[in-house]
Amino acid sequence: MDTVVDILLLAFLAVCAIAILRLRDLFAMAMMFGLFSLITAGLFTTMDAPDVAFTEAAVGAGISTILMLATLAQTARREQPVTGRSKLLPLLVVWVTGAVLIYGTVDLPAFGDPSAPVHTHVAPYYLQQSTADIGIPNVVASILASYRGYDTLGEVVVVFAAVVGVLALLGLRARPPRVVRRPVRRLDQHAVLKVIAKLVVPVILLFALYVQFHGEYSPGGGFQAGVIFAAAIILFALVFGLDEARQVIPPRVLQRLPAAGVLIFGGTGLLTMLLGGNYLDYDMLRESPQKAQQMGIIMVEIGVGVTVASVMLLIYFTFAERGRHRRPDGNGDDGPGGAAE
Repeated sequence: MDTVVDILLLAFLAVCAIAILRLRDLFAMAMMFGLFSLITAGLFTTMDAPDVAFTEAAVGAGISTILMLATLAQTARREQPVTGRSKLLPLLVVWVTGAVLIYGTVDLPAFGDPSAPVHTHVAPYYLQQSTADIGIPNVVASILASYRGYDTLGEVVVVFAAVVGVLALLGLRARPPRVVRRPVRRLDQHAVLKVIAKLVVPVILLFALYVQFHGEYSPGGGFQAGVIFAAAIILFALVFGLDEARQVIPPRVLQRLPAAGVLIFGGTGLLTMLLGGNYLDYDMLRESPQKAQQMGIIMVEIGVGVTVASVMLLIYFTFAERGRHRRPDGNGDDGPGGAAE
């Protein structure tokens, strides 16, 4: 039965990939990419990788799709055909690259092979000793937040650097806002959407908190919780408008949160050094090693969640602000942050 499910999911992925290649409507392509990510999350679930599936569903099918739609609000909806250029060279490059990748998979070990190199290094120790060393059942959380805390700190810094780069690029705005003369339908004029959003957004935020503080015992953690939290605020902005969303999280506060999250993570390491241990040595936080490890993991996961959520919101708000349209009378209309054309 598992094999049948895997074959069906792979077939759906192939169909989505072919459909994306044939589409010229960029809006439809963005939605198909979201569907592709959702099916991929299902495939990860069948492979017993719920944490990766959770991340793929939240980022690939959720936030990434929203950001692509926000980008499309500032560009044309349909792809412009390229004329006067041969398609044979790009096709040849794709075929050669695909052949090289397929050839590279020949020497890969079988899925789940216990003799594979990845399973003969540190993985057995993590699987056998993480409960005794860390005291939590989720091995993934133990590895990412404790055993490989340096790597996770580097990832958080990369996310912070990404938002700095995006804001720097989008800040270089040389052209005036685009003038749109067609009418715009505002989402905040629909009473049903506003009522549903008021009911759904608190539930999403509560679920984000659950994922944040229950990641030690089930799939989840700071990264997934940050994405879910950002999705709730973005949904609020879509329905009620950017101005209302800014009242929930003021821009001055939001701009400081990515750095605050990195400081929480890095500051935990500095705290352990001040207490006489090594950097990110959580054993210094409490007398019991297991309780100390759990406290350290909670602290760094909060830093991850704060950074990820604020980075996602900053990127979306920046795109949405640039996508605002101006009428001929000078009044602004919400673009992707409160309007649907």
